[in-house]
Amino acid sequence: MELLDLVKKIEESKNIVVLTGAGISHESGIPTFRGKDGLWEKYKPEELATPWAFEKNPKLVWEWYNYRREIIAKAKPNECHYLIAELEKEKDLTLITQNIDGLHELAGSRDIIELHGNIWRVKCTKCSYKEINRDVPLKEIPPKCPKCVGLLRPDVVWFGEPLPTEELNDAMELSAKCDLFIVIGTSLVVQPAGSLPFIALENRAFVVEVNPEETILSQRAHLFFKMKAVEFARRFKEVWKELC
Repeated sequence: MELLDLVKKIEESKNIVVLTGAGISHESGIPTFRGKDGLWEKYKPEELATPWAFEKNPKLVWEWYNYRREIIAKAKPNECHYLIAELEKEKDLTLITQNIDGLHELAGSRDIIELHGNIWRVKCTKCSYKEINRDVPLKEIPPKCPKCVGLLRPDVVWFGEPLPTEELNDAMELSAKCDLFIVIGTSLVVQPAGSLPFIALENRAFVVEVNPEETILSQRAHLFFKMKAVEFARRFKEVWKELC
């Protein structure tokens, strides 16, 4: 019955926000940020994903990101990625993601706010140059800017860096204005992204959570589906098709 309630809620909602995290990408074969990677097991993400690590040893940092890009390049969107893209075609839906892998775009989502950046985009540390770079493996480590020959870095948010102002402001504004907020596959531990569903709650939105484990939101969400993203997508589509 709860899935039926959600389908009906989606049908009547005018402004929907979906927030996704590492859980949805993990089901496409992308290890979580702190997963053990053999060669990189001796390094903590906090030691590599920082401006200071890059300043000290850009080659090491880029070797790690090159390794991550090779893994992500083999991944494909899963059924939950595609479900979100399908819903966007039917409804006024904005996707906010903490993921940097670009799988939502590959699945067909277009209205996307990437809170933590995109691993396929690089930016210059000296000038304003940015570009999409999908070379796997990278042709040069560390890569250099074609405009000023400065070092390029991944256009992602590192530890010790603030989220991009425009993206964060848009995400907070949309969370405050939506009438339905759906959280999929995030522990809500990382801030300020973790505060977004609570902003929605405070502004009387209907809040739904999909996660295999309970989080700080679970007891306050109007609906909580204790399951992984792909299982949720399959079960949701069964009910959705019955009603359509």
